[in-house]
This record gives sequence, structure tokens and C-alpha cells, in this order.
Amino acid sequence: MGQKDSVGTPANDRASVQKLRTRRHAQVLIIGGGINGVGTFRDLALQGVDVALVERGDYCQGASGASSHMIHGGIRYLENGEFRLVQESVTERNRLLRIAPHYVKPLQTTIPIFSTFSGVLAAPMRFLTHKQGKHTERGAFLIKLGLSMYDFFSRDGGTVPRHQFRGRKRALEELPRLHPGIKYAATYFDASVHNPERLTLDVLQDGEKAGGADSHARASNYVSLVSLGGSGTSGTPGTTVQLRDELTGEMFDFTADVVVNTTGAWVDLTNEAMGAASSFMGGTKGSHIVLDHPELLAACNGREIFFEHTDGRIVLIYPMGDRVLVGTTDVDADMAQDAVCTEAEIDYFFDLIGHVFPDIPVGRDQIVYSFSGVRPLPKHDATQPGFVSRDYRIERRQAAGGAVLSLVGGKWTTFRALAEHLSNDVLAELGLERKVSTAKLAIGGGAGFPDSEDGVQRWIKAHMSAGRDAARVTGLLTRYGTRAEEVIRFLDGPAGGPDRLLHSTRELSTRELEFMAAHEQIGHLVDVLIRRTSLAFRGLVTGELLNEVADILSGPLGWDAARRATEISHAQEVLQRFHGVRVHSLVA
Repeated sequence: MGQKDSVGTPANDRASVQKLRTRRHAQVLIIGGGINGVGTFRDLALQGVDVALVERGDYCQGASGASSHMIHGGIRYLENGEFRLVQESVTERNRLLRIAPHYVKPLQTTIPIFSTFSGVLAAPMRFLTHKQGKHTERGAFLIKLGLSMYDFFSRDGGTVPRHQFRGRKRALEELPRLHPGIKYAATYFDASVHNPERLTLDVLQDGEKAGGADSHARASNYVSLVSLGGSGTSGTPGTTVQLRDELTGEMFDFTADVVVNTTGAWVDLTNEAMGAASSFMGGTKGSHIVLDHPELLAACNGREIFFEHTDGRIVLIYPMGDRVLVGTTDVDADMAQDAVCTEAEIDYFFDLIGHVFPDIPVGRDQIVYSFSGVRPLPKHDATQPGFVSRDYRIERRQAAGGAVLSLVGGKWTTFRALAEHLSNDVLAELGLERKVSTAKLAIGGGAGFPDSEDGVQRWIKAHMSAGRDAARVTGLLTRYGTRAEEVIRFLDGPAGGPDRLLHSTRELSTRELEFMAAHEQIGHLVDVLIRRTSLAFRGLVTGELLNEVADILSGPLGWDAARRATEISHAQEVLQRFHGVRVHSLVA
């Protein structure tokens, strides 16, 4: 779940909602369409379970879409003593590099270090109390110890190289714009996910397709849980909840033998809506900015710069394509307020850039996008946000008609293992056994994805045509993985007439937008800009683009002139309110 951004106007009947309304009972109902809920949906569907999922916004709209785009073992979790989590995380990182190679890539990471033995005495106290106390910088000795332990946990799988240490001279040869006062630089490998929203969609579609034509798995975005009990007219055994279509306002009852609450930071509020208030959560807000800054991009030399800022917070500067991602903050969240990047956080980001690249100026005019999310962390009382466990647990309660399982915590990297754990608990509630493991099962467009650059080039060449050049095919492969073959068949099909690239961007075509409308549950215009493409993230949304995409979607989605205008205004509002992006209107 995430910020609610329904425009409150009628929509055409959506197939995803009709599937829920037609079959209003499932063995399992999952509330929440972030990566953990979607991962659990896929896992259960693969076991042959009759499972349904609803999400009040768009898939991956909340914390799952506001991540640092890293798939990582969490080297700093060692300081918290969370060895089990680190072990699981590096195992899952290596696994995702194999089963989702279209979106998850190796990430070379460098830590600039300014001292040798600093922090040696403070580290045991942080380990024992999980409190920062007076800040003491972590020096080379501690970082070397941590990376050696990290390599030990990463030894199985052989996917990434071991870490390396460089002295000042060698480090500045490799990264000459680094602060000249550094003493060392340590380099190791983790992994990145440049398209977390599309990876989430791949996982969802794998679940929907599990079991082939006989699959009963069904999911819908823009459907919220209103209350437990519903109208009381279902007459079907199980727990009854009332659901609402957020695009039409229509209410309907739904029953399930087991209800799974995977609404992240909103878990307590969801439980309250179901009549059993809880106090499991204590989420913290994390913000990021995206910069169009060629000088800073070049200074990173293709590496993530991952380091400790002056306040002890671990932060990052991360090249992504032709943009640079900077983050992240970690402050207690007020759930009554929108999660947005503040001016104070922007000042903090500029300060941290200056800490390691002191001669590279950065200004607000170079920010093309910002985003914030609330991490689904457990309630932590006096523990400082940076020391709150990133591990997860599952809370169970008995409701009228069946069990309710609530997920507390969880992180992107471990979503597959978490989903397996949660699914096993659900299967136990249903008296069923696991049939399939997802540990080696390719995700979506990762199946058959080329395993070398030569293989990628051969794939691109094989899918070029008279009207589709290498750049266009590359874009499709990047966006969909090998599922691009399905998209290309749709583009070339006779039903919709000839395809053409948009006037406002060469990254989309008319038929591809029609494909998204038909197969990817587009509820709002802004879904395409933020979560089906990276156009908003890279600062490429213009008034012309808003109008052109709205025109094309109006046909397949049944939008009249009023709805089209509302969608454009809604997209402008979301981009400005939540992402700091002002897009001027055009006269249609």
C-alpha cells in the first residue's frame, strides 16, 4: 500500500475487479500489493492455492517503490548482530542475480574511509545496546573486519568477487574526484534492481499465470479493505471482509479461510479496520533524490559510493543510467502525514555529496525527481532508527471464520525467502503441503535471458525489423526482459493497426501503451509514468507526454474527455506533491 491517490471518478469495468466479484471466496486473501505481498501471492499460487490479492493503490506504490534500488546483504546489519538476516540476504542476493537477471545486476560499491582505527572502542557498545551514543567514525580496521565477515557469508554461490582494499594513492587514481583527505577505499560487490516496480509486476503475473488456464489466482490494484464483516450477506464460511473499488467507489463482500496482512507500515491500521487494533509497527521514513548531473555521474565511475556520513548515517550516491540517485534518510515517520522529501532532507543530501566529492557543486535545479517511503519496521521505542532490525516476523490472531496473519518487517532483498516462510505458515493453516520451491524458478522475463553481452546483442538483432531499430528493441528488452517477445507479438499483431512511436518520447509507442492497458492493470495515467516506465524517475515527463499518453489510453480504458482531463490533472498533482516535479499543462 502507499499514498492513496484515487481521483474518485467512474472507470470502465476492470477485468481484475470482475474476477474478484465473480468468485468472492478464496482460500487466502492477501491485503497489500508491495513486493512481499505479491511474492506471497506468487508462491501460494504455485502451490495450487486459491489465492486473491488486493492493493488499495498501485502495485509497488508504497515502500517497495521507494527503495534505494539495491539488492544487498546488508553489511551494516552485522553491527546489529543480525547474522541470520545477513546470511539470508546474501543468499537471496546471489539467487536473484540468477533468477531475475533482467532486472537484478551486480553493483560495484566503494566505501571511502577517512581513518584507520576510529570506532574500535565504540563498536562493541553499539553492538550491545543498538544505540549510537556519541558519534565515532568507523575506521578502516572495523570496515575491513566487516567486509571479511561479509565475504564469509557470501562464500556460497560464487556470484560476486571478494572485497578489495586500496590505499589513498590507488583509490584516488581510480576515483580522482574523491575527497583528498581519504586514507583508504574499500570496494566490494552487491547488486542493484533498476526496475523494482516492473520486477514486482513480473512476480505478480507469474502468480496469475500459475496453473495455466485453470488458475484461480486473481489480483487487483485500486481495491481496498474497508472493514471486517462486510454486509453479512455472503453466507460463505470463512472470514468476511468488505472491499471497495477505489476507482468507482463500489463496495462488495469477499470471504477467505485465511487473511494475510502485508500492508507494510500500514499493518496496524489495516488490523484496526478489521476490528483488532495492533501496535506492531514503528516505521521510519526514507527519502531520495535523483539528479541529472553528468559531472557527479562521471565522478562515480560506474560505482555506488556507499559511506558513513558525519552523523553516522550510512548513505549512498548511486549512478543509475544517466542519472544519479542520492539517499537515504532514516527518521521516525508520522503516519498521518504524506511521506515526501523535505527541504531539510535535500540540504542533508547536498551535504553528504560534499563530504566525499567536495569540489563538485550541486544545486536544486539538478534534481529531476524525489521520492519517500515508510519502511515497515517493527515498533522500536528508544532504539535509534538506524539500529532497528530489518528482519521480519509473522503475527497470528484468530478472527471470526479463520486466521489473520500479519507480516511485521521485511526488506526487498529477502522477499522470495520471506514469501516462502509466510506461505508455509499459510499452508499449515490450510492443512496443505508445499508442492513447488521458488528457489531456482526464474521470475518473469528472467527466463531465458541472455547470460552475456554477446547474447544480449544477438537477441536484439534477432528481434529487429523494418520498423523497429536496435534502440527500440534494447528498450523493450530492458523494460520487459524476455517477456518483450510477447510485447513484440502484440506490437506486430493486426488487431490494433500500425504501431508508431510517440511524438513526445521515442521510448514508447501507441501499441505498447495499448499492451499495458490490456495486460498490466493501468488504473491511472500516472501508473505508466512512474511504475510501468522510468520516465518520471528520470525527469522526462512533459506536458506533451501527459497529453499524448492520456489520448492513447483513453480508447482501451474507456476514458471520456472529462476523465482524460482529470487523469492529466491527477498526474500533475501526484508528481508535484509526492515527487517534487512540476509539469506544466498544455492546451489539448
